[in-house]
Amino acid sequence: MKISKQAQRDARQLFRACRVNGLLDENRVRQTLVLLGEKRPRGYVEILSRLHRLVKLDLDQRAARVESAVPLTAELQSHVAGRLKNIYGDGLNLSFAQNASLLGGLRIQVGSDLFDGSVKMRLEKLEQSF
Repeated sequence: MKISKQAQRDARQLFRACRVNGLLDENRVRQTLVLLGEKRPRGYVEILSRLHRLVKLDLDQRAARVESAVPLTAELQSHVAGRLKNIYGDGLNLSFAQNASLLGGLRIQVGSDLFDGSVKMRLEKLEQSF
């Protein structure tokens, strides 16, 4: 669906209004959606579509997944969480998972950033070098 430039501008402006201290506020997003539904300005479907995309991208950038071969201790989880919050700021949604195929080490994905310090990746790189 092609979105007009005016609808893109309006969606960006609404998205910026939904942020508080650099973080997306769910209540403001809900209020914005209700107001858009009630007022139905020109091109509101396009605005809703673009706003949905912007919110989804922001949520994806704030999602962090930490994988390890064995379950991490609570102390190690808090240490990793603290380091990631130092790098990416507050508002990070962390999830810890166990992935036995990693063999060892950690694999951390935050948005589109991937930090792979797993034994599996190192073995694959070694295999490619031969």
